Amino acid sequence: QVQLVESGGGSVQAGGSLRLSCAASGYSYTMYCMAWFRQAPGKERDWVANIHSDETTNYAASVQDRFTISKDTAKNTLYLQMNNLKPEDTAMYVCAAVQYRYWVPFCPRGASEYQFWAQGTQVTVSS
Repeated sequence: QVQLVESGGGSVQAGGSLRLSCAASGYSYTMYCMAWFRQAPGKERDWVANIHSDETTNYAASVQDRFTISKDTAKNTLYLQMNNLKPEDTAMYVCAAVQYRYWVPFCPRGASEYQFWAQGTQVTVSS
């Protein structure tokens, strides 16, 4: 059973930066995908970015060139560096993971495809 524990988040003014961390443990297989999702009040959960176990990354258009997803394999930790934050980035951010017994070419973007979820951390951007 994979366990995910988030840290980071908080409040920042527009144009500022924050970094989220997500420590993972309990992987049974070396093939996995990790992702960040976010959910604003009254809105659906949106995919933000994902990273393949081979380091390939993908981003939602709304965060492209502002956010960077990365992982430190030695520390089993996922990161989301968020720069040039905007008020519309305000949301609960949650990291998620899915593992596979076999190799997959692409990581999913749908929340239903992910097996394991962290508790979430609030990010608030003021104008």
